[in-house]
Amino acid sequence: MDVLRSLVVATDLGSFVRAAGRLGRTQSAISLQMKKLEDQIGHAIFRKNGRGVALTDTGDMLLGYARRILALNDEAVTAMRGGAVAGVVRLGLPQDLADQWLTRVLGPFHSAYPHIVFEAIIGRSRDLREQVAQGAVDIALVFGEIAGGCDEPDAVAYLPVAWIGPRGFVARPEEPLPLALLDAPCMFRNFGIGELDAAGCPWRIAFTSPSLPGLWGALEAGLGVTVRTAFQLPDSLCVLDARSGLPAIAGVTPLSLLLTPNSRSEALEHLRSMLLESLLAHLPEGALRGPALSPEPNARPGMRLRVIASPIAAE
Repeated sequence: MDVLRSLVVATDLGSFVRAAGRLGRTQSAISLQMKKLEDQIGHAIFRKNGRGVALTDTGDMLLGYARRILALNDEAVTAMRGGAVAGVVRLGLPQDLADQWLTRVLGPFHSAYPHIVFEAIIGRSRDLREQVAQGAVDIALVFGEIAGGCDEPDAVAYLPVAWIGPRGFVARPEEPLPLALLDAPCMFRNFGIGELDAAGCPWRIAFTSPSLPGLWGALEAGLGVTVRTAFQLPDSLCVLDARSGLPAIAGVTPLSLLLTPNSRSEALEHLRSMLLESLLAHLPEGALRGPALSPEPNARPGMRLRVIASPIAAE
């Protein structure tokens, strides 16, 4: 298991050096593991690729098996630890994280803790913060205020804020920009309108909705553009660049993971780790790791930003 985990981590992080740091080993120890693995298999796993190395066809095949073996191993361990744990876990999420991304967490969590009753509370970040403080929600992921810098101490990650719209959208300078927005109060709504006013760009509200799926539907139908992060965008939508004719915006929103004060349990700690691991594996392009994930001596591997890189650097 240790050797297979080293292979997976080295491939995901793109470097034997980074894998060594993640796994608490030396670079030479990781290299020796990979050499022994090649000797056991009888085929080369890596090939030269510029200044680094990349997986061979055999390595790619082995990587797939390694992921499945490790996933089954980890599932067995967590199931044995959590099978007798019962109770209720209440998770708060903004709408952005409640659709595609949440499904990636629910299945593995239920497998590990089949007797836990899982309650998802979907709402706006401001309300979720209050519910966490009052103990009505055990754990929540929430957005912070949009700013130009990264100075939120509790942030797990910083997500760039951008214009979002249908592919190929181009603004018409002779017409007010059509906006599709969530109902007020909404910080993304306020930020977008403020940026347009500062740039002297005329605008009009073409669509409003209390729900994010409704907003995505309006954008897909061509009713306008909006301001949001790129987290889990529908395939038909994209971040609009300078070619769209929209004024440049520069802002980030911190994404923080909050726990109710004095609320600790094995299931809750496991959920926290799973949320972080899944979240960091699916961050949009340009997102940055926050100070809440600063490397610590005993930090779990899933609490570090997962960087996908190819080929694997052998520095």
